[in-house]
Amino acid sequence: MAQTWHMANRRPSSDRSKRPLGAAKLDELALAYVARFATSRAKLTRYLARKIRESEWIDDVDAMTACESIADRMEQLRYLDDRQYAAMRAGAMTRRGLGVQRVKAQLFVDGIAEEDSGEAIETAEGAAVAAAVGFARRRRFGPFAVRASDDPKQRERQMGAFLRAGHSMTIARRILSVAPGDEAGLAALDDEAAFD
Repeated sequence: MAQTWHMANRRPSSDRSKRPLGAAKLDELALAYVARFATSRAKLTRYLARKIRESEWIDDVDAMTACESIADRMEQLRYLDDRQYAAMRAGAMTRRGLGVQRVKAQLFVDGIAEEDSGEAIETAEGAAVAAAVGFARRRRFGPFAVRASDDPKQRERQMGAFLRAGHSMTIARRILSVAPGDEAGLAALDDEAAFD
């Protein structure tokens, strides 16, 4: 019986009143966010817009106007720099062995404009072979495999993995054509990657 009473007095979560939120508190949230995460302007404004949706706006200033002015202020204070963010993000992805297409896609998702992402994408394109060789090394594909295999299904799966990682089919074929133990082929790949 006590359990029934407890359940009857419990309000559903959708009935909870929203917490009040104003421009000053939104600014505090923005500062905490940029202090904790490397972020782009678009990601910060999405975060702030979500906080606004989850709350009851109590300020006289329009909520989205406050959001944009906070993002402007964060840029002026140099807490946000989309060009620098793009370079950092692209470099980290390339070092993880991801290809140019994945870098481009991620920068688009992060809301980086073309004028801010161009240099980062060029750098990723210059490191395309090195990133693909690193990817193959981690996944033990091509010259890094334990043993050679003529299985077309395995090659197809490996090619698919390269493509999902954002590498071009040309680079993937080039790496997968080098057999395990082919020191000359591996050296040629390493030389090609060094020129990236």
